[in-house]
Amino acid sequence: MENIVFPQGFLWGAATAAFQVEGATDVDGRTDSIWDEFCRQPGKVVGGDCGEPAADHYRRFEQDVAMMADLGIKAYRFSIAWPRVRPDGGKVNQAGLDFYQRLVDSLLAHDIVPWPTLYHWDLPQTLEESGGWANRDTAYRFAEYAAATVEALGDRVGTWTTLNEPWCSAFLGYAAGVHAPGRTEPAAAAAAVHHLLLGHGLANETIRAARPDAKVGITLNMYPIIPVDPDNPADLDVARRLDGLQQRIFLDPLLRGEYPADILEDLEPFGFGEHVHDGDLKVISGPMDMLGVNYYTEHYVSSTPNGEAGPSPWIGVQHASFPPRDAPITDMGWEVRPDGLTTVLMRVHNDYPRLPLYITENGAAFRDDFSGTGAIDDVDRTGFIASHLRAAHAAIEAGVDLRGYFCWSLLDNFEWAEGYAKRFGIVHVDYDTQIRTPKMSARWFSRVARDNALVAVS
Repeated sequence: MENIVFPQGFLWGAATAAFQVEGATDVDGRTDSIWDEFCRQPGKVVGGDCGEPAADHYRRFEQDVAMMADLGIKAYRFSIAWPRVRPDGGKVNQAGLDFYQRLVDSLLAHDIVPWPTLYHWDLPQTLEESGGWANRDTAYRFAEYAAATVEALGDRVGTWTTLNEPWCSAFLGYAAGVHAPGRTEPAAAAAAVHHLLLGHGLANETIRAARPDAKVGITLNMYPIIPVDPDNPADLDVARRLDGLQQRIFLDPLLRGEYPADILEDLEPFGFGEHVHDGDLKVISGPMDMLGVNYYTEHYVSSTPNGEAGPSPWIGVQHASFPPRDAPITDMGWEVRPDGLTTVLMRVHNDYPRLPLYITENGAAFRDDFSGTGAIDDVDRTGFIASHLRAAHAAIEAGVDLRGYFCWSLLDNFEWAEGYAKRFGIVHVDYDTQIRTPKMSARWFSRVARDNALVAVS
C-alpha cells in the first residue's frame, strides 16, 4: 500500500444525482420529471418506490456538506434538476436556482469543489410528452436550460458536466423501457442517442460563450465487452455490436467528429442517419476539457440466446446473452472486475485524442451489516473501492492522465428502478428518520483522501 500514492492534486470526491437524493419533488416550483411519472406506473419500480423523500438532501444539504467536509472529501459531484430550474421545460424558476446557489455557496465555504452535472436523467415530463429525446427540439431546450444555470452559477462553478451516461438515457429509457420514460421503441432510442449528443454539443457551446474560462465535459459509462469465444465469429460480431452501442457511438463523434461506419450500418434499419443534419457533428465534437468515466463491471457476451424474452437495450442485435463467470458479485448481480477499469482507461488513452480523465462514478451495492453495534462494517464495499483504486493507479502508472476519483455514492438513495432496495452509499441513510451514519467505507475513504494514497482496510 505504501507505494500506491496518487499524483499531487488528485481530486477525491463523492457523487449523487438530484432525483436520487433530493426529495422535495413538489417544492418551490419543481414540476414532474419523467422519473416522477415512471414511478407512478405499476410494477416499474421495486416496492412502488418513488423519489420522495429519497435522502431529503434538498432540506438537509447543509448537514450533508458539513459531513463531507468532516470526511475530507474535496469535491462533490451532484446533478441539477432540470424540472426545478426550468419547470416543464419553460421559463426559469428562480426558487429552483436559489437552491443550487445555496448548495454551491455551502460547498465553497467548506473548501469543497462543486462539480455539477446538468442532466442526470430527469427530463421534464412535459418535454417527454412532446417526444422527449427522440425529438430534436429537446436538444435546443437543453441548451436553454444550460444557459440559465450557468448564468446563475458560473461565477462560482469552474467545471461542468453536460450529460451523465447518455447510453442509459437512450437505450434503457427508449428501447428496453426499464428506465424512464419506459418506452420500447428502438427507432426512438436511435434518435435519442443523436439528440442527446447534439444537446451536449449545444450546451458546450452555450457554457463556453457565457464563461470562456469554464471547463466542460461529459460522463460516459464504459465497460469492456469480452466475447465468450474469441474464435467464434458470431460471438465476435455480438461483441463488436455491443461495443459500438456502449462505447464507440459516443466516443467517436465526441472525440473524432464522426460516427463509426459499422454502427451507422447496423442502425440504418432504425433511421439513425436521418437524424444527423449537416453541421451536427461539428457541434458534437466541440472542444472538451475532460471526460468522465463511470465504471462498474465488464460485459462477457455470447451470441447464444439464453431464452429471455422482452425488449432489449441492444437494438439491432438479434441474440446476446451474458453468461456468468466465477467471480464475486454485488447486490446488483454485477461481477466485481476491477481490472476492467484499467482496460477502459487505457482504451480511451490509446485510441482517442488525449484529454484529462476523471472516474466520475465507481462503487457497489452490498447488503449492509450493522452487527448489532450501530457500526456499519461494509467490508465488501470498502474492498471493492480499494481494488478499483489499485486498478486506477495502474492506469496512471501506464501513462493515463487520470486526475480524480468520485465514489458512488455519497448517500444511500433511490436506486432508479430498484427503488430503495439497493444501497450504494458510503453513508447509510435511515429513510424513516433521515439519520446519516458514515459506514466503514466512508471512514476508510476519508483516510485515503487525506493521505492521497491507498491505506490498509481495517
